[in-house]
Amino acid sequence: MGKYICLWEADESKIPIDPAERKVGWQMATAMVREDFNKGLTKDYGVFLGQPNGFTIVEGTEEEVTNMTLQYMPFFRFKVIPIISLDKVEAAINAMP
Repeated sequence: MGKYICLWEADESKIPIDPAERKVGWQMATAMVREDFNKGLTKDYGVFLGQPNGFTIVEGTEEEVTNMTLQYMPFFRFKVIPIISLDKVEAAINAMP
């Protein structure tokens, strides 16, 4: 199981102009994120203030992360970056010849 930072960005061309419709869309998206937390897949989530983008920290298999991102498309785009802990970095450094 890997750990990933997923940088997400809303496709602004798909965000409704009408505030009531926009509210419903964001409510649906945040409910989906809450479900990802409940599944144990999402560990952290944040929005960059004043912007239609943010990040999610996810722990899972490549397939689980792919399935998670696919459920948000075409309304969101993702850049998924695998990350490792400080312990793993230190182990790699210590294993150097």
